[in-house]
Amino acid sequence: MKKLLLIVAIVCGVAYGSTSSAEESKGVEFLNSGKVLPTNLPFSEAVRVGNTLYLSGQVGIVPGTLELVPGGLKEEAKQTMENIKTSLEAHGYSMNDIVKCTVMLADISEWAAFNDVYKFFFADHYPARTALGVNGLALGARVEVECIAVLSK
Repeated sequence: MKKLLLIVAIVCGVAYGSTSSAEESKGVEFLNSGKVLPTNLPFSEAVRVGNTLYLSGQVGIVPGTLELVPGGLKEEAKQTMENIKTSLEAHGYSMNDIVKCTVMLADISEWAAFNDVYKFFFADHYPARTALGVNGLALGARVEVECIAVLSK
């Protein structure tokens, strides 16, 4: 009888643990607005966990397509930042909510040119940031930027 009670206790504990984990995962939302990226891609545009929004990397595509804007780094950088702004706004956030950005440049020597564009997208603060030179970006892009945004409570 003690063995049976022990087995029942273990099974109930496992079931309770599974329910608890399932309830915790309900706080995670996988989001695709369709306003920038096509919705059939194998990743989420953004993932919201509580009041934090994790944006997938954005490149300078014409919204709704997988075509880069023409004109080189500055035009791509501008479109990338516009795409970030659009994605944020689609999910109830703004550029002022960004706390961290990771910038990936196909040519790190274009860092200053990227900065010329980037600084115009922030009013009264700059997020923490990392910039990397990388070997190859999606669609042959010159720049990709991913961000984390947090809504104030």
